[in-house]
Amino acid sequence: MLQSLDRDPIFTPEQVLENRGRVAIFIDGSNLFYAALQLSMEIDYTKLLSRLTGGSRLLRSFFYTGVDRTNEKQQGFLLWMRRNGYRVISKDLIQLPDGSKKANLDVEIAVDMMALVGSYDTAVLVSGDGDLAYAVDAVSYRGARVEVVSLRSMTSDSLINVADRYIDLEQIKGDIQKTPRYNYRSTDNGSKNVSNETVEQPEPH
Repeated sequence: MLQSLDRDPIFTPEQVLENRGRVAIFIDGSNLFYAALQLSMEIDYTKLLSRLTGGSRLLRSFFYTGVDRTNEKQQGFLLWMRRNGYRVISKDLIQLPDGSKKANLDVEIAVDMMALVGSYDTAVLVSGDGDLAYAVDAVSYRGARVEVVSLRSMTSDSLINVADRYIDLEQIKGDIQKTPRYNYRSTDNGSKNVSNETVEQPEPH
């Protein structure tokens, strides 16, 4: 049955798992970070890797991010990522005239997607950046399928149009967000207070 033209195709987990073959994952760290902010959630990167792989054979999972070498918290986070299934591709932040810092890794993502064509059957791109649409189209013409995972409000139509499948990040929020950890501590009167303990992740750029 054809889906209505005014709606983006949202695929069920079962459909996404069909004939995916070997999977390579490409994550735009900055794009994902801001999408998580929009959804008011903190991402569990172990769950994310599991959800994106979905039982298929994983070739490699890349995580692209700008880095501030003086930010120890970020360095610790990236070290954890490297030790837990991610290949971290980083670039030093550049100071812009307005005082903000940024690092654009679109070229790195595009080059890696193209360089590995033939080694994977399905590319999972976690980004909504329309600048990557040309690379996605090129990868598709080389015979690979591309799934785009991102928050709809932050996703370029041009990227969705060239992807084989699009998955709204909001639809899988429950599968990838951190489960709050609770710390019980006794008060003087013997009752217990519950505090929600979370671990902050550094802001990528």
